[in-house]
Amino acid sequence: MRSTYFVMAGSLLALSTAAHAGTPTISERYATAASYFTGKVGELVADLDLKPVFVAGGSQVLYRHGPKVHGTIMLADAATGQGRDLIGDDVLSQAVAAFIGKAGPYTIVPQDYDATANILTFSAADASWRYDLKAARLDKAPAPPPADDGVVSPDGRYKVVHRGYDLAMVELATGREVPLTADGSYDQRYGMNYPLFADMVAANSETPPTRVAVQWSPDSRMVLTYRMDRNGSYIWHGVQPNPPGSTFPRHFDYVYPTAGAAQVPQIVPVVIDVAAALKGTVGPKLLNVPALPLLWPGDPDLGWDGSKILYQWQKRGYGELDQYSVDPATNVATITVHEAIKPIVTVTATAIRPVPELKGTLVISERSGWAQLYFIADGSDSAGGKALTTGAWEVEDIVRADPGQALITGIGREANVNPYYRSLYCVGLDATIKNLTPEPLDHDVTVADDGKTFIDRMSSPATPTRTLLRSVNDGRIIAELGHADPSALTASGFVAPEPFETVADDGKTKLYGMIFRPKGFDPSRAYPVIEYVYTGPTTHVIDYTYRRTINGPAESMAQIGAIVVEIDGRGTSQRGQAFRAPAYQNLGEVGLDDHIHVLKAMKAKYRYFDLSRVGVFGHSAGGYDTARFVLRRPDFYKVGVASSGNQDLRLDKAWWPEVSMGIADDATWERNSNTSVAKNLKGHLMIMHGDIDDNVPIAATLRLDQALTEAGKPHELVILPNRTHDTYTPYFWRKHFDFFTEYLLGETPPAP
Repeated sequence: MRSTYFVMAGSLLALSTAAHAGTPTISERYATAASYFTGKVGELVADLDLKPVFVAGGSQVLYRHGPKVHGTIMLADAATGQGRDLIGDDVLSQAVAAFIGKAGPYTIVPQDYDATANILTFSAADASWRYDLKAARLDKAPAPPPADDGVVSPDGRYKVVHRGYDLAMVELATGREVPLTADGSYDQRYGMNYPLFADMVAANSETPPTRVAVQWSPDSRMVLTYRMDRNGSYIWHGVQPNPPGSTFPRHFDYVYPTAGAAQVPQIVPVVIDVAAALKGTVGPKLLNVPALPLLWPGDPDLGWDGSKILYQWQKRGYGELDQYSVDPATNVATITVHEAIKPIVTVTATAIRPVPELKGTLVISERSGWAQLYFIADGSDSAGGKALTTGAWEVEDIVRADPGQALITGIGREANVNPYYRSLYCVGLDATIKNLTPEPLDHDVTVADDGKTFIDRMSSPATPTRTLLRSVNDGRIIAELGHADPSALTASGFVAPEPFETVADDGKTKLYGMIFRPKGFDPSRAYPVIEYVYTGPTTHVIDYTYRRTINGPAESMAQIGAIVVEIDGRGTSQRGQAFRAPAYQNLGEVGLDDHIHVLKAMKAKYRYFDLSRVGVFGHSAGGYDTARFVLRRPDFYKVGVASSGNQDLRLDKAWWPEVSMGIADDATWERNSNTSVAKNLKGHLMIMHGDIDDNVPIAATLRLDQALTEAGKPHELVILPNRTHDTYTPYFWRKHFDFFTEYLLGETPPAP
């Protein structure tokens, strides 16, 4: 077999030029694409993901080792790494099959191990199970209590439950019920958030079971919760056109805060005195803090810190972020952390973590232009603090805090290493820093509860994962639990993806991409190019772990006979404030020309890139990107499949657009809407959406459909029945394959 070799980004890539005698047929290519659907590629790699979990307080590691179906559940001592077999997962799979009366095999995911009782807990077949290793007996694990079952006090005497839109307290010993609030209504509800549209559909009710969102004080004397005020925000109207088992559609009203809306719901923190309630005094006390605008249904960052209450408040438009400490006895509130960065406080580059053990608060702040770690001592300047890290790199997460030090993950600090690769660092309060994962790869880490060891899943897009057990003290490798073996995948004809880097048109800014080639790739041929896109700006599209890279949709799409690429241009996250800044109030244009610049650099390197045939696809914000690429650069991007896109940002949940748009005027929102450029369509565009999407309402895609129709632009609209934002099904991908095959490859798709 003759092969051609290319050296790129320091790695050797073997590209077979004779994998087949001739070009694979379109039917053969579709079959390969189907076998490489998201998640299926990984099934051919043994030990790709060991699913390790710390048990026994962190002193042991439970994990699965070996090929699919024929692996072993193992237990290792965290101090020594010495492991032993517990049971074969084929035994567990057969036990599950016998229990439910349906043949497997089933994927086994270990969850916990009780050494005293010798019982293994694991998940399989969408359920949790307990297996008695001594008695060889399988039972279903106890089901968690219903979401609306209530919250029990620390002393075990009472639980708080919902009563309509109010809260009540039930004495467990007697069943006596005491009201805690009395003025609840649809527009003013206590201890509950707004249910999502899809939850209503699943329950066939506008009031599905809802978690009781309350927190007891440690001494059981107070209940902390919030009041949700609709504040005049719009009530959406959702329709399920084809409910299973019903001839007629179903209709639901729900509250969904939207970007740019004049009014969004307000979260009002309140505290309730239990003793007063028992005496018949009904009514919560409003905390002396500003209400929090609700930008996406979810609980506020509100909780107990000993006898005090901590509350994080975000100003609408993301101009300010404050942490309050409140004394519930006096209702005196103090700002302990204050962030105010222009033009916005970027939530994906900001974090606040109170650390009583350090007598202060750790803060990730972008005030220097890079997300760095600061320590604000109790009682000191809320906008100040000591910089524990500095430089042109980003602190990604605060993993753990201990007396005198913290564990953080960071990216971009190490010279001559891909700036997106993560490392685990130990940072002292004296600003010393130690890299616990020095290998020039991406490190996906999990720290044990006792803080002594951590799991390190070390890999790169082209380097199979090694799963290591390491010491927190010095990063020493205690044991290798497993090493991904892609030999079966390689034998299938798989062509490894290739990282790519170039310089932007400013001559200095590094830009990164990823290239995916089809099975049977022949560099003497010309290939159409399809870009898989998600420009953020709250994240980036390329994943630098081996597991996610090979399991992503780009790998499957390439198999129809195209080169598929991923590109992170300016405007995306994790490269500092200046790199992301072009996205501010400019989502309609940001990154477009960077993407074209990178594709041209790829063409200069590899002549088989046919840039006269370029397509693009993406989901969610990537669906928005897909449509804008085709509509705003129609002479370059000829074919697009946009799924579940927020095509008009004013029809999306408030938080995602506003975190980059801030407080924008109507003209700015319109300028960033894809509907405003629908008239530009020259090529072929398919827009898709699930009809019960609770993340991005289908109205966003229908609004673009209307604009294209009014502009007289032929396009395809696909509505996926009874699908939420999760649209990844074989039918969904088949529509992608067919559209690109017909309009980009110029071939006839095979019969279904």
